[in-house]
Amino acid sequence: MDEPSMPTPPTPSPGPPTPPIPLAELLASKDLGLRRIAGPAEADLLWVHTSEMADPYPYLLGGELLLSAGVLLTDPDRYVARLVEAGAAALGFGVRPVYEAVPEALVEACDRYGLPLLEVPPETPFTTIARAVWRLMAEARHRELRRVTRAQQALATAAARPDPVPAVLHQLATHLSGRAVLLTARGEEVHAAGRRPHPEAAAALTRLARVVARERPGSPASATDTHGDTHLAAYALGGGEGLVLSLATHRREPGDHTVAGIAVVLLSLLAAPHQGADAADRSAALVRLLLGTAPAEVAPLLGPDGPWTVIHARRSDGTTPDALTAGALGASLGSALVDAGREDDDETVRVLLPATTGEPEEPPQPRTVPPHPGWTLGVSAPTPLPALAAADTRAARALAHAEATRIPLKVDAPVTGLAALIPSDQAAAHARTLLAPLTPPLADTLRRWLSLHGSWDRTAVALSVHRNTVRQRIGRCAELLDVDLNDMDVRTELWFALRRE
Repeated sequence: MDEPSMPTPPTPSPGPPTPPIPLAELLASKDLGLRRIAGPAEADLLWVHTSEMADPYPYLLGGELLLSAGVLLTDPDRYVARLVEAGAAALGFGVRPVYEAVPEALVEACDRYGLPLLEVPPETPFTTIARAVWRLMAEARHRELRRVTRAQQALATAAARPDPVPAVLHQLATHLSGRAVLLTARGEEVHAAGRRPHPEAAAALTRLARVVARERPGSPASATDTHGDTHLAAYALGGGEGLVLSLATHRREPGDHTVAGIAVVLLSLLAAPHQGADAADRSAALVRLLLGTAPAEVAPLLGPDGPWTVIHARRSDGTTPDALTAGALGASLGSALVDAGREDDDETVRVLLPATTGEPEEPPQPRTVPPHPGWTLGVSAPTPLPALAAADTRAARALAHAEATRIPLKVDAPVTGLAALIPSDQAAAHARTLLAPLTPPLADTLRRWLSLHGSWDRTAVALSVHRNTVRQRIGRCAELLDVDLNDMDVRTELWFALRRE
């Protein structure tokens, strides 16, 4: 068996890398008129590069479809040898104006070195080929993103089931089309799902699991290997139990590492209950601290300035989530900052979601929060660090709105349009003056009532009070403000003030 490679620990990423483009897909584009005249029929394209240098080796990264008209081609054999040495995937040779046909010596060299050679007709510009490859790459990436998203949602749903560990393994095996096994540090099988591999491949997978088992200092977090045509991977789980997630598949797609990373996070939370409970308590305390502490004290704990998103969630079936179920929700969202329930509301889970980080020169981007089966979510707009407490309040309001209107997800949108044209300090001062007669409970009731278009029943659901209580409070608001709440102009001004207070 080859020495296993030791990549960094898997972490759920914003998306999988772009899959390579099979050469056959490019050749199938009839409008390009490309024709393979030498070399193997199969190749994976990662880039497109055009060069007329006699030796483009120093400028190749590997995986390129190199396009050339042979302006400086003098030694086809050495030219092709250098391309293969650089890892080029294929060579596209344009006929005319330099050559009337592809040189026979170049065809023979590509056959000899095993490099696919494409004939590019005179009417096909190299830029057209490049655009076709980029289009195929974009389509492949979108397909892979959809596949990874479906897998993430399936894993999150499985983690919320009564038998979460076997359910997660089953979904993982299904979406990776292979075998998923949870092993102890000694190689003992705890749970498994998917078709059992060949005995020799299974034994190799067990040996690979021992490489990453956390029984000795310095053990890698993950390892990969191959056995024949079977791809093997092993990932150490957190929690101090020495458990290992092992995978055996007959194919390895670009997004598989992302899917496996999501499963590792979920299984780390689910497979070691007592360890997970301690971690959940610490995470909950940290979330409460971050959302209730002065920004100057929070900044050293969080690091980046943001944007941050606050999420409030409740189970759609009305059950009270435990720490592990809440942790699984946080993991599927991409955050370990989870509060499974506060003393005054044991059914609400709060998640503090950091922004995604891309390239070093790119600013962090807020995450998109999708609906999660089995949960009702209220999501704040992305906010900077000093406004976390306000975002927490808005997330609570969004959750109440979602439950009242029976939708799975409500996002509290930031102030935009005409309202955003007024300076925030002036708007806040006007709001404080206008709403001064109202107590906080009355102001909150008025806000909910207006947001739900004056519906007594939905407002009662959102506030968890009787509809008659809502009527009494709204009547009291009208008296204190001395306004007619049936007047749309009045409602509009009050809504503006309630949004900017």
